[in-house]
Amino acid sequence: MAPIYKVALVQLHPKPLSPAKNFEKAATFIRDAAVKGCHLAVLPEYHLTSWVPDEPGFKESCANSQTYLQKYRNLAKELGICIVPGTILEINGESLQNVAYFVSSDGQIAGRYQKKNLWHPERRHLVSSAHEPHTAFDTPLGRVGLLICWDMAFPEAFRELIADGAQIICVPTFWSMRDVSDEGYALNPDGEALFLNSTVVSRAYENTCAVVFVNAGGPPKKGENTSFAGLSQVGLPHIGGVGRLGRAEGVSVVDVDMEVLRIAEDNYKVRQDMRTEGWHYAYTRIRDHSKL
Repeated sequence: MAPIYKVALVQLHPKPLSPAKNFEKAATFIRDAAVKGCHLAVLPEYHLTSWVPDEPGFKESCANSQTYLQKYRNLAKELGICIVPGTILEINGESLQNVAYFVSSDGQIAGRYQKKNLWHPERRHLVSSAHEPHTAFDTPLGRVGLLICWDMAFPEAFRELIADGAQIICVPTFWSMRDVSDEGYALNPDGEALFLNSTVVSRAYENTCAVVFVNAGGPPKKGENTSFAGLSQVGLPHIGGVGRLGRAEGVSVVDVDMEVLRIAEDNYKVRQDMRTEGWHYAYTRIRDHSKL
C-alpha cells in the first residue's frame, strides 16, 4: 500500500516587521500539528516579516534569518515533523533573496530553493535565482520540490520538477485579492480566487502530483472580510482541492494519499510520455544557456 501523509497547511497571518512574534505563533501551530500526527507542516511566504519592503526597518527585520532557520531545524528534530518554513528573506550583500527550505524530521535541510519568477513589484527589492535549474530532493515523504508564489503561473517550473522525480510540490505563497490593477479587479473581484483554485488543481492534474499550496491568511478578527486571498489547499488529481481554507488565518490538516498519484499516473501517463524517446517536447528539458 502507498503511504498516506498527514500535512498541516498553516495559513498564518504575518504581523509586519515582527519576526519573533510570527515565529512564536508559527511554532505553536506546528506543535499542535505534531500532536495531531502530522508528517509535514507548511507555512506561507514572507511569514516572518510580511511583505512591506518600503517600510523603514524592513531589511533590518530580515537580519536574523539564519537564526530562525536554525530554530525551525531544532523544532523539527524535537517534534519529529518535517517543516517547510514558508520563505525566509536572506540578505546577500545589498540584495535580498526569497528562499524556501525543506527541513526534514531529523532537523537536517533536505532542500533549498530561491524564488525564480518574481512578481512585478518584487523586482525592485529581490534577486531571482534566474537560470538555476529547478531540482527535486529526497525527504521522508519521498521526492519533493519547492516553488514560491508566482512560480505557480509557469507550468515549466512544475514540469522541470516532475522530470526530476517530484511527487509532492510545496508552494508557500503571499497572494492578495488585490494583486491586480483596478481595471483587472473590476472585471471580477473574485478573479484571484478563481486563478488560485483553478491553477492549484490544474497543476496537480497536469503533473500527476500533489500540490501543497499554503498562502498567507488575513487577521483572524476580520474573518472573510480581508484582502488576503488565503485559500490554502492541497491539489490532487482526480479529487481536486482538498482541505481548502477561507481567507482568514487558520490551519487545515489534509491526508495526502500517495496511492492517488499512482492511479493518476496510471491513467494519464504524463511521466511515462515525458520519458519516451522522441517525446515531442523533449527540447523543453534541454538547458542550453546559449538558447535562453
